[in-house]
Amino acid sequence: MKITDHIKNAGGKTLFSFELLPPVKGQSIQGIYDAIDPLMEFNPPFIDVTYHREDYIYKQHESGLLEKVSYRKRPGTVAICAAIMNRYKVDAVPHLICGGFTKEETENALIDLQFLGIDNVLVLRGDARKADTSFIPTPGGHAFATDLLEQVYNMNNGNYLHEDHDTSFSTNFCIGVAGYPEKHFEAPNMKSDFKYLKKKVEMGAEFIVTQMFFDNSKYCDFVKLCRDNGIHVPIIPGLKPITSSKQLISLPKMFHIDIPEELSEEIQKCKTEADVKKVGIEWMINQCKELMSYGAPVLHFYTMSNPGPTKKIAEAIF
Repeated sequence: MKITDHIKNAGGKTLFSFELLPPVKGQSIQGIYDAIDPLMEFNPPFIDVTYHREDYIYKQHESGLLEKVSYRKRPGTVAICAAIMNRYKVDAVPHLICGGFTKEETENALIDLQFLGIDNVLVLRGDARKADTSFIPTPGGHAFATDLLEQVYNMNNGNYLHEDHDTSFSTNFCIGVAGYPEKHFEAPNMKSDFKYLKKKVEMGAEFIVTQMFFDNSKYCDFVKLCRDNGIHVPIIPGLKPITSSKQLISLPKMFHIDIPEELSEEIQKCKTEADVKKVGIEWMINQCKELMSYGAPVLHFYTMSNPGPTKKIAEAIF
């Protein structure tokens, strides 16, 4: 079922969903199940699965020369989505990214997703490789999320990369995109960032999932900005509780977000990491209650495959 239909069928009730990471290469599918099982009591209608592009390592040969070798740390998202749908009978939402994939590989992945009965995709540009200072498109791939979105939209209309395809066959994906209440870090300003978000909706995006935030006013302002400018698709808040003192530095650095003074001060008062986790969870519970009152269609948690904190929050609000 499409995410937009899940939201419509909820009749104004706020839904619960979450995102998880594919396990590191070499681990089994049981790690995925262990991350999902504790959260199924809250009846998530869908579960997101992230995609991770290739990275590089340098292998030194006996001659002393270095060889740049591409590798992937995590198993394929398509297979994980299939396993989730088979075991839990809920919708899996795979992330699609530009980096690391050619247009042909993306088309093949979308054909596989359609074959599996997957109805939703979240279209993202993706991050730069660790060794790169900025995002570098894969040769033969897409440079921007808008280009990737266009490919999905074209397949929804029976248009494929090569003319020898049977154009009578079309996909029917519900397309989601990312939104940034505090703007994307590469955008010069909020107006510029918003321009591209509006373009994605005009191109066919049907829902928006936001970057995490810790100040609900940023989400509310973002929603108002969207509504005032003709964007009326569901806007799903992305959420993650702070669970360690290190995240006061790592989260703003990695995701380019602000942490409210009140929250940072409370965390800095904590004497133990257990106290930090407690403060972070309590803050998120209050955030969620406010967002539900505001009418957020879904509370979407970035669990990082660690279900414990999200479970405590869900127990308090659902």
